[in-house]
Amino acid sequence: MRTDLAVIGAGPAGLAAALAASARGVRVTLVDAAPRPGGQFYRQPAAALGAGRPEALHHRWRTWERLRDGLAGSAVRVLTDHHVWSVERTPDGFTVHTLLGPEQQEPAEVHARAVLLATGGHEQVLPFPGWTLPGVVTAGGAQAMLKGGLVVPGRRAVVAGTGPLLLPVAAGLAAAGAEVAALVESADPGRLVRHGPALAGKLPEGAGHAARLLRHRVPVLTRHTVLRAHGDDRLTGVTVAALGTDGRVRPGSERHLPCDTLAVGHGMLPHTDLAESLGCRLDGLAVAVDTEQRTDVPGVWAAGETTGIGGAPLALAEGHIAGRCAAAHLRGTAPDPAPAALKARTRLRSSAAALDSAYAPPAHWPERITDDTVVCRCEEVTAGAVREALELGAGDERTVKLFTRAGMGWCQGRMCGTAVAGLAGCAPSPAKRPFARPVPLGVLARQHPQEGPS
Repeated sequence: MRTDLAVIGAGPAGLAAALAASARGVRVTLVDAAPRPGGQFYRQPAAALGAGRPEALHHRWRTWERLRDGLAGSAVRVLTDHHVWSVERTPDGFTVHTLLGPEQQEPAEVHARAVLLATGGHEQVLPFPGWTLPGVVTAGGAQAMLKGGLVVPGRRAVVAGTGPLLLPVAAGLAAAGAEVAALVESADPGRLVRHGPALAGKLPEGAGHAARLLRHRVPVLTRHTVLRAHGDDRLTGVTVAALGTDGRVRPGSERHLPCDTLAVGHGMLPHTDLAESLGCRLDGLAVAVDTEQRTDVPGVWAAGETTGIGGAPLALAEGHIAGRCAAAHLRGTAPDPAPAALKARTRLRSSAAALDSAYAPPAHWPERITDDTVVCRCEEVTAGAVREALELGAGDERTVKLFTRAGMGWCQGRMCGTAVAGLAGCAPSPAKRPFARPVPLGVLARQHPQEGPS
């Protein structure tokens, strides 16, 4: 299949980019792994579930309706259930390599003159004793179950960690009928107050979630953290404790909360696998872009969480700018980013930076991890094994990986990389992976078959 612009990712950024580019006369193909567009933010329940009021699970529903209706009325070709594992540069553009359907066995390719990466982000979870018990899920995972499956992960839940995602998750679970025993937030509310001007636009949304928590009588424990999850074959409760101003646990503040579900998260990290394999420059852990959302690789644009975690409104603004500018370059005209989108991007990036500062993970969290705590779930590497590697001379993620295999499993370090870096006392670093997801060997063999004897 050939197209002018391949947009990878059908979340807010990808949808906005595809619509903006298509409206300017270029052929656009939108590629996404999910069964339907929307991404995590606009995740929809399956039609067979017969959801009568799916809008009850969402905010900014009208924005989704505009995107959905715009997509239906556009010339954008939408390829769902296409799992992108690599983007390859070719003499005349790019080849997007995908695997089809839930089984991800059959390959398909999209050939494009340009590529726009809107691959989103993934959750960060810092380990603690008991975090591998059945009943412990990520905050985003609990939200996905609710939005996509219309189910709650348990009857009595604790929502814990840090970050703005915890509020809508706790409010959503409570509204769906779960008893939310507590929202446990490690951040100090005073940090939010200090960033008040930059966060003014976020206040109505946050106040709405807080009002729902109040209506459902959900206790909110700020400057608290989960010390341990309890249970034998599944979760039965958690121990939480208050944090002092130095980020250490206040002695004598521990309390036990019975629960059968713990939804935990410590913020988001950008998905950069495809960008890195293309050679795009990173700014920290995010893809670096210019004012037009261009990367430093000709023909590649990026927008949304992959360029820095900032939420759906920022992703929409960046996607709109990227789609307009990519279309202009493909048509040979001057880039024309919308002034309103540029202004919104500036304002929303300021808010995102303030939230990132206010919701920093608690200091000294590695000190609370016992040696028998699993850090790398794929390879079952414990914190004790990581510490032993450090004593043997490892000083960074890569060397710890060589000593212990942490990060060599199915997720390729996406879940454990931050934890390994924290235990090693170094900043997290991007992991260069040749492929964005596991690929059957048969598919690889068909991509580059060996030549026979001459």
